[in-house]
Amino acid sequence: MKKILFFAFLSLAAIPVASAQQFKVITCVESIVPNGLGRSRIVNSLEDKDYKEYTSVQTDEDNTRNKSDRGDIRVKNFEETKLLNFYNLGGIRFQNIAANDALITSMINTMVSEGWELAFVSSAVESEGGKGDGQGIFITRFFFKK
Repeated sequence: MKKILFFAFLSLAAIPVASAQQFKVITCVESIVPNGLGRSRIVNSLEDKDYKEYTSVQTDEDNTRNKSDRGDIRVKNFEETKLLNFYNLGGIRFQNIAANDALITSMINTMVSEGWELAFVSSAVESEGGKGDGQGIFITRFFFKK
């Protein structure tokens, strides 16, 4: 009997508890514009938005559009942390990359200490790529969950 109760208890303990999860995205934009002319930042929204308010349904019979203005989508409350650019007049600056890494690490450690878990990271590069290649950003999105 004790074995049956023990295995029943273990079975119940193994069932995952269904709970709502909360996600947060923080974006890091690092400039790859030469000569230090770009702007690099960590951007964190301080307000929530409901995507449904800005979603429209498109069908063949009816084009129902959301009546909200695109300007309503903008977030007015956010924090931005300055980062250093990858390049300066002398070319690529490894000190700047190390400094940015220290700030990004600090941000991640702060989020973790506040109960967030780093779920995954997504990054991409956007650059002009044409003659002179004078524009571009390196963007990283950090997805946290609780």
